[in-house]
Amino acid sequence: MSNTMSRKHIGRMVDVLLLRGVLSIVLNAVALITVAQLFDSFHLEGFGTALLASLILAILNIIVKPLLIIFTLPLTIFTLGLFLFVINAITLMITQGVIGDSFIINGFGTAVLAAVILSILNLLLNRLVKDTLTSK
Repeated sequence: MSNTMSRKHIGRMVDVLLLRGVLSIVLNAVALITVAQLFDSFHLEGFGTALLASLILAILNIIVKPLLIIFTLPLTIFTLGLFLFVINAITLMITQGVIGDSFIINGFGTAVLAAVILSILNLLLNRLVKDTLTSK
């Protein structure tokens, strides 16, 4: 009987993790759309492109970002973590390079500023949604 319960528990945990992952990608897409509305030099063709960009960013954050952090660790420590915004800007630039003409960032400075705003928006959106879901 405990074997069945543990399978149900594992199934629920997997469902929750998948829901959180999908929700995170959707919220990041909303943040990307918001940044595109704030800057003329940051262009997304639509929500579908924002979802694709969010998915690619998630993959890059799993694979590329840890490597960039390791290679730039002394600089990140010296800047008290502020260099992480530059790393986030690099992943944004890679993402726009992968997607092509439907996602355009004109300049690395725009990418750094967008990375800062995306971090703040993602924090706020995730807190808002997380608080809403946990209060039910």
